[in-house]
Amino acid sequence: MLVSTPIGNLADLTPRAREALRNSDVILCEDTRHSARLLAAIGAQARTEPLHEYNEDARIAPVLAMLQAGKRIALISDAGTPLVSDPGFRLVRAAIAADLPVTGLPGANAAVLALVLSGLPPQPFLFLGFPPPRQAARRAAFGALRAAERAGLSATLIWHEAPHRLAEMLADLHASFGDRQAAVARELTKRFEEVRRGPVSALAAAYADTPPRGEITVLVGPPEQDDPEDLDGRLRAALATQSVRDAAATVAAATGLPRKTVYARALELAAEG
Repeated sequence: MLVSTPIGNLADLTPRAREALRNSDVILCEDTRHSARLLAAIGAQARTEPLHEYNEDARIAPVLAMLQAGKRIALISDAGTPLVSDPGFRLVRAAIAADLPVTGLPGANAAVLALVLSGLPPQPFLFLGFPPPRQAARRAAFGALRAAERAGLSATLIWHEAPHRLAEMLADLHASFGDRQAAVARELTKRFEEVRRGPVSALAAAYADTPPRGEITVLVGPPEQDDPEDLDGRLRAALATQSVRDAAATVAAATGLPRKTVYARALELAAEG
């Protein structure tokens, strides 16, 4: 049983989820210490066992054996809906393959809540988890998305991000996607909940000098259908924070244009000052 848990406010746990956790024989937790507070608050007495990225494969056989023995097993993540940017997919796939029943209890989800608060088009949307932590890989990933957009993708894009990488991510978004409308949602359902909306450049500037705290979701709106590729605008945005060579590489990856062509234009713009 996949049980969604609150993303911040404990009052968001549904009555069904509360009952299911209280009646479980075993609760699989991404972090047992983190989940202990929630389970204590609702009076759940079940045994807890860890199931996370590093032990999931090893835990599949024992968990399937417990299910086959009739045990009531609940899977929760640290916050929100299990499997969405959290462990559990390999276990669920194995349970389905073994013809064991898999059920789910819906509840909080940070990506969906951020989407409906963002003011950006709510559908279609594409949730992408966390972007690569290293800048080169992140720019390549953004470039692949731009290529997909040129092929017809038009959706609001959603990521989670760590606070200490937010400013760098927003700068790369600006270089790759241009100055689109975007939003940064922070600490959703918690005391210091905040949603900032505006062009990517404004959000990048806002967080450049003041790194935020807490859980963060970043959203970028779809491309304007009547907005052609603006090579000079993208290059100027990239040149504001990168060398000519790096700016050309970033924009070439984002637009799919030949790197030599982009590099030549970047040199011209840099010379103009």
